Amino acid sequence: MLALALLALAPSVQAVPRTPTADTDVLETLALRAGDNTARELANLRAALNRAPADSELATNLAQRYFDLALARGDPRYIGYAEAVVNRFTTAPTPALLTLRGMLRQYRHDFAGGLKDFAAALQQDPDHAVAHAWRGAIFLVQADYAAAHTECDALQRLGRNTLAGGCRGLAQAYGGQLDAAYLTLKSALGLSIDANNRLWLLTRLGEVAAWQGHTALAQQHYREALRLGQDDVYLLAAWSDFLLDQGQASEVVRLLSSWEASDSLLLRLTEAETSLKLPEAARHQRMMADRYAAARARGDTTHRAEEARFELRLRGDATSALQLAQQNYAVQREPRDARVLLEAAVAAKNPAAAQPVQDWLRRSGFEDASTRRLAQTLVQADPARSTP
Repeated sequence: MLALALLALAPSVQAVPRTPTADTDVLETLALRAGDNTARELANLRAALNRAPADSELATNLAQRYFDLALARGDPRYIGYAEAVVNRFTTAPTPALLTLRGMLRQYRHDFAGGLKDFAAALQQDPDHAVAHAWRGAIFLVQADYAAAHTECDALQRLGRNTLAGGCRGLAQAYGGQLDAAYLTLKSALGLSIDANNRLWLLTRLGEVAAWQGHTALAQQHYREALRLGQDDVYLLAAWSDFLLDQGQASEVVRLLSSWEASDSLLLRLTEAETSLKLPEAARHQRMMADRYAAARARGDTTHRAEEARFELRLRGDATSALQLAQQNYAVQREPRDARVLLEAAVAAKNPAAAQPVQDWLRRSGFEDASTRRLAQTLVQADPARSTP
């Protein structure tokens, strides 16, 4: 994991803003784990691109590596680095570069922009599987399950059976078919030998098993994913949420104590520390507040769901949490987004605010018992509203 070396070594020093005068100016040195060859790998990729700046394949390789690191380590600066590489190619970008640009846009929740780039990539190459996969991912976020299934079918047609199974399994899970989803994902796992794909599938199997109420099975899948030994922020966040729901906050503290650089993992660490009344909780709450304030100042709205959770669970401000959760749900509508909106609406005693989630539950048939209990709580608070 990357560490903010200057902040860690000198937390009391007041930083003085400085504008670099050349591309070679070093603004910050980031510490890496012992034995981590990432810095050397990136240096080699950058050097290759510098020698052939018009080579789109080299640019794609470097930008893809930056993107992978952002997902693995939760450091959004890698997204900025990848954008700088991709944005050099404004004239006739290849399908691979268009797809990467779409991936970067969806990371920042510009889903319309991402879909536009994926469509452009597929216009050049209708068989570009990665573009189909990411279109499916966006449709799932938007709760458009019919469109997602179309992309799953395209992946199946292209012989990308593991990707197709992951896509279809998730669409089934979100669309009210948990048992079928589990079997589909398990089948996809049996086809996969790639460690990255296996990690993703095991994580999703853990989520589905938890939604089914199969706690021991969910734990088994999460632990198997962890044993792969790969950094992955999504896995750590999902596993931490599971542990928090199970009342295992001390395990979350042990798991995430070295992950302060990731906003999403710091939130979960702070939740665990707060529940255990640990002294570090207050400092981490201040860090989270500062990071959310900085994000708002630069117009970054990608963390609204987690900021809503911060306001609700750590600050006890149901009104602010509800506003953030509503703004988030207008953009992305996955089960975790639904849950935070329901929780905020319950806390704010405002059943009407969660009506979009009630409508989604009715349409989708999503089966997670805890989500439905929250929804039922709101129905009981306002009997005029029908049960999902």
